[in-house]
Amino acid sequence: MRHVFTPERLVLARQRRRMTLAALAVKSGVSAQSITAFENNRKQPSEDSLTSLADALGYPLPFFSRPAPVELTPDAVSFRAPSKMTALERDSALSSGAIAADLNTWMEERFKLPHPNLPTFPHRSPSEAAAQLRAAWGLGEAPVPNLVHLLEANGVRVFSLASDCLDADAFSTIKTTTPFVFLNTRKTGQRGRFDAAHELGHLILHCQHRIPRGPSTESEADEFASAFLMPEAGILAQQLHNASVDRILSAKRKWGVSAMALTYRLRKLNLLSEWRYTQTAKELTRRGYRRGEPDVTEMARESSQLLAKVFQVLRDQRISPADVAADLEISPAELNEYVFGLVPVTAVGTAVSAGSGAGSSATEERTARPALRLIHS
Repeated sequence: MRHVFTPERLVLARQRRRMTLAALAVKSGVSAQSITAFENNRKQPSEDSLTSLADALGYPLPFFSRPAPVELTPDAVSFRAPSKMTALERDSALSSGAIAADLNTWMEERFKLPHPNLPTFPHRSPSEAAAQLRAAWGLGEAPVPNLVHLLEANGVRVFSLASDCLDADAFSTIKTTTPFVFLNTRKTGQRGRFDAAHELGHLILHCQHRIPRGPSTESEADEFASAFLMPEAGILAQQLHNASVDRILSAKRKWGVSAMALTYRLRKLNLLSEWRYTQTAKELTRRGYRRGEPDVTEMARESSQLLAKVFQVLRDQRISPADVAADLEISPAELNEYVFGLVPVTAVGTAVSAGSGAGSSATEERTARPALRLIHS
């Protein structure tokens, strides 16, 4: 049976696999000229050509018949540290996000997810915006216990980036009023929190006509993240004036930030002189805190509460992760890449068979969608 062909799906799969036209042509045996024509919808692939392309890309044929994916373009996305990424790496990260957005659509059709509660402050300074958002969310001056949970409770969809997207620290975007944050899970817990706060800064500062572009917006997002995670009054209350390195290492655990991030914040608040800041940074570098957080007890990496709740409800309905993956026409292993590794990749369907069966079962559930209540903690 001939499948309907969606050109955008071929582009998505090729970019997700980080392949050039030439590389895909070599691997599939289909000419680069033909692939270009397929991707631009100038020509429909034959069944044999599409099968060869699907095999080369590692996706089932029905993946290329799904509706066009959410379009994530570089000019509408804020990348953390974009300068170190090649075009192939950037496009692979964007396509990773697009497949995660497919999963979000799948969930929204079956669950009542939190609505976005994300005020925007495009004309405020980063520090002012951080203070106002803290006030709006009722955070006071205390540390944020779990930033990913807080984002999700306020309607931000948080997904992990695929593990092969090593050069994408994080990125964010808003699609049809829904804010998304995508996080690299290979960094320390503290630096992952800072990445999440950085992307939150982009979402509330660089909205409307302020497209997140260039070093200045990255600096603004960093300043926002620093002020949001380490509010001025809370830091001042800890009496960290001219704090020693050991005092900084103790205090950073309270705020869930890296030693270098706290040191920079202390300098910004004039709690460290320029000389003291320089000496502290050198000592932290000597101890290995420039590249990581070599503490005896490392902070656990934050994960998704929303996704955990979704999979728990699905388990209760005897819908397995393999069924979800089958609905999306991806493998369970690939699904796991986008959900912080929360599902076992060897799971098989128990009550719902893969493919169309999973979809029909889920459709029956839509009349009474479970409401997910998230509590940030």
